[in-house]
Amino acid sequence: QVRLVQFGGGSVQTGGSLTLSCAVTTYVFTDYSLGWWRQAPGQERAVVAVIDVRNRTAYTDHVKGRFTISKDSAVNVLYLQMSDLKPEDTAMYYCAALPPWSLDFALGSIPPLYWGQGTQITVSS
Repeated sequence: QVRLVQFGGGSVQTGGSLTLSCAVTTYVFTDYSLGWWRQAPGQERAVVAVIDVRNRTAYTDHVKGRFTISKDSAVNVLYLQMSDLKPEDTAMYYCAALPPWSLDFALGSIPPLYWGQGTQITVSS
């Protein structure tokens, strides 16, 4: 059974930092690309960052230089370190698993196969 279980999240003031975690089923962690998406109220779910099986990373322009995606193979956990948070970062954040070749195509063009349960991030001004 595929499981992506998210931890972390919450509320922070503008300029603050948060880290999201996502525990991933072992074979998915090793064989799939992993990523983070977010969905703000009234908006479509959009990609934030992806890391593939070769540890290549890609980010949406909105978060470049502020967010870092990483993974720890010792514990099968995906992370999203977020710094210099802005009110426009407020959204429900989802971890996801994608085909391993996803970063061979434009970021966000390949839909995820599996999703985490989502966690709310609220940034207040």
